[in-house]
Amino acid sequence: MKTQTLTPQKTLFTKKESATVTEQKQDQSKLFNRIVLSATMVLLIMGAILVYFQQPDLYRFNQSRINSPIGFAFLSVTIALLIFKVGFLLYNVYLYFQYKAIESVSEELLPTCTIIVPAYNEGNLVYQTLLSIANSDFPKHKLQILAIDDGSKDDTWYWMKKAKEELGDQIVVFQQPENRGKRHALYRGFNLGTGEIFVTIDSDSIIKPNTLRNLVSPFVVDKNCGAVAGNVRVLNKQSAILPKMLNVSFVMSFEFVRSVESQLGSVLCTPGALAAYRSSAVFKCLPEWINQTFMGVASDIGEDRAMTNMILKQGEKVLFQRNALVLTDVPEKYQGLYKMFIRWGRSNVRENLAMAKYVFTDFKKESKVGTRLLFTNQFLTILMTYPFLLFMLFFIIVHPLLFLSSTLLGILILSSFPMLFYAKKYSISESLWAYAYSVLFTFGLFWISPYAIATAGRSGWLTRELSQK
Repeated sequence: MKTQTLTPQKTLFTKKESATVTEQKQDQSKLFNRIVLSATMVLLIMGAILVYFQQPDLYRFNQSRINSPIGFAFLSVTIALLIFKVGFLLYNVYLYFQYKAIESVSEELLPTCTIIVPAYNEGNLVYQTLLSIANSDFPKHKLQILAIDDGSKDDTWYWMKKAKEELGDQIVVFQQPENRGKRHALYRGFNLGTGEIFVTIDSDSIIKPNTLRNLVSPFVVDKNCGAVAGNVRVLNKQSAILPKMLNVSFVMSFEFVRSVESQLGSVLCTPGALAAYRSSAVFKCLPEWINQTFMGVASDIGEDRAMTNMILKQGEKVLFQRNALVLTDVPEKYQGLYKMFIRWGRSNVRENLAMAKYVFTDFKKESKVGTRLLFTNQFLTILMTYPFLLFMLFFIIVHPLLFLSSTLLGILILSSFPMLFYAKKYSISESLWAYAYSVLFTFGLFWISPYAIATAGRSGWLTRELSQK
């Protein structure tokens, strides 16, 4: 059999053809994105127009609710919640403008750090993660990097060893004898770590050179700081539509919501993608954390939220650093997205129940009002999930067109806040994905919260197997 040899000319043509195909795919992707965004805006505007023409129907529907004892009670509760939510939002806006990220302290003042990277079925991404950590401008003599393969089924271990070969003594790699979950991989890292600060980074996340410096500086400035949350953005936002939507959502969740929570010293969740913990705070709650159960079953989800909750319970602050940036890989398909949200939803239910046990006690010396407000806002959202779901189903059955139009108008109004927030900080064109994300969440993911509440006792990572994206 003859082997075909590629001449330099043929190689050049192959590269040109490949570049042409890539450009065509990019053009098609841009066109599809424009179509999706245009269709979304047309749909929302049509909803607003329909509401205008359906005002008599809307008036009659509201009157029927007022005249019904159950309807009147529900309407009263809804109005009370609306007043609380609007007041809470205005308070959040005030706190947001008060927030300032802490600047990096000098090299001499930086504490020693142990970076823990647990990995499961991440392939080449874990290699990129470890290289980004090694390329950090954090003093090398103060840095310990631990990479732990949690019994992966793919070539994750190969990429870890490759990173070890290239980076040498900068990194230590370990392989769990079997897959036991992220919590147990982190537990091993905590016990092996020697740093004053533990930093956990997901194995599908890339940090910037100055990320670590900025992330750990609050521990030096504020001795009562027990944990710090990093600023998470989307790594693969050019790959598909869902990451584009999530990127806008993440900016709102981190740069607005966590900035507000940080002002109250009570960030409710340090993200798995990038978080830092004072080692003394970790060891105080480590036995409780590793042995945590829910409804008699060992907890294998929500390890980041659980750790945050336990540190808050100790009376220590949990802060957010907007200048500590990390880019993380997110699901590109609907299946991967809803599984991720189910896991987050279940963890949210569990940790709010755990928080309810201490948040109204004298758990810290400083003001507890902010923490209690944040908890109340979250708990009310969970509490009203089923009543609002029943009302939505009733509304759909009785007035389907009125439900559709009023919901679209609501999306247009409410999504304008995250849209304007993103547009002001980054890009006007990308900010429009806030509307598309809200449409998707309202009509395609509305079932997540009630399902997560009903199945809060179930365990399982859901997205940790191969090819789930």
